Amino acid sequence: MNANVLGPRPSFMEIVWQDDLSDATGYVVIDRLLRGVASGGLRMRAGCTLEEVRGLAQAMTKKEAVHLLEGARYVPVGGAKGGIDFDPRHPGAKGVLERFLDSLSPILRSYWAVGEDLGVRQHDIDEIFERRGWGSAVAPVRRLLGAERETAAADARLARAFSVTVDGIAQDELVGGYGVTVAALTAMRLRGIDPVGARAVVQGLGSMGGATARFLSRAGVRIVAVVDAARVIVDDSGLDVELLLAARDAFGTVDRSRLPGGARELPGDRWLSIECDVLVPAAVSNCIGVSNCEQITAGLVVEAANLPVSAEAERALADRGVAVIPDFVANSGTNAWWWWVLFGDIDGSWEQSTAMLDERIGALTEAALLDAARDGITPRAAALAIAARGLAAIEAGDRALAAGAVA
Repeated sequence: MNANVLGPRPSFMEIVWQDDLSDATGYVVIDRLLRGVASGGLRMRAGCTLEEVRGLAQAMTKKEAVHLLEGARYVPVGGAKGGIDFDPRHPGAKGVLERFLDSLSPILRSYWAVGEDLGVRQHDIDEIFERRGWGSAVAPVRRLLGAERETAAADARLARAFSVTVDGIAQDELVGGYGVTVAALTAMRLRGIDPVGARAVVQGLGSMGGATARFLSRAGVRIVAVVDAARVIVDDSGLDVELLLAARDAFGTVDRSRLPGGARELPGDRWLSIECDVLVPAAVSNCIGVSNCEQITAGLVVEAANLPVSAEAERALADRGVAVIPDFVANSGTNAWWWWVLFGDIDGSWEQSTAMLDERIGALTEAALLDAARDGITPRAAALAIAARGLAAIEAGDRALAAGAVA
């Protein structure tokens, strides 16, 4: 099976929304429906575009499809994404978010299971849904469970999963970064990099980047630099990650008055050139392109953000022997975790959550790297082939169900 099934095609649905009370513009793209529904996050950032959201929705379809597993209760759905062109730090941001969700509520309640993304917190989405009486933000996928007893059991698992905290941090804010760490450690093992003492740079200290930095550090990796919206924070001997995480605000910006001893700052555009073994872009899309990829010293790039490396930059990096673990593998843990819990593949405990992430993200990363080495292609191309096989199988199942219904 080739990757043509994932090739260019019209989106199932695209919507452009204009706020009546501000200059905010929003976008929704449902790439395709599988099993009648789609899932994907909603982001808010100044400068967000329809093209960006379209690319993210396509990536969500891949992120779902790679997790098709024979015998699992979770069968992947389609990919969707939302974006709002507005500054999430603006005092009116929550109002913009609520008006966007209100306008899109028919789509949200019928087709699109929505979650958090850059600049939007799950807590705010859930609070708006609860106050408006819309039920669950994942209601479209939840309906696939069918019987009332199944939905009741799923609700209990989700409640348990979202009540779990680890070292005082909610589990749902950790699973994504834990999965990225699994991808990174698997790739390091296959490329002969000893995690203990290896150097890593993490761009972004939100929930994804912060959790990745935490778990890489606990695996023995030396985090020599982190990047927030202000500048780069560097310490060649290794940063005190826990201290930095405790000093960040809701947007992942570190209070400079609380920097650990030995840390120094560099301009924000210096992060790519810092000597390291592993580079983790965990913030914005399209931050690594042909104009700056030559600065990268790492032999391994692990995409914790969505679409951080351009196609042209990835080709240039591949020519230099730099492996890029694609976003739809490395950062797919949060999305898959939701559905593993909902459908009952795991009970929502931290122990089962991490065990499943170890197994699935580890296996996907290993398969992508080994297939790439065997076929002389990039890890992304190998992972796309895995996603294409999954997508073709899911679409075949949808067609069989439709044929049965007509008959």
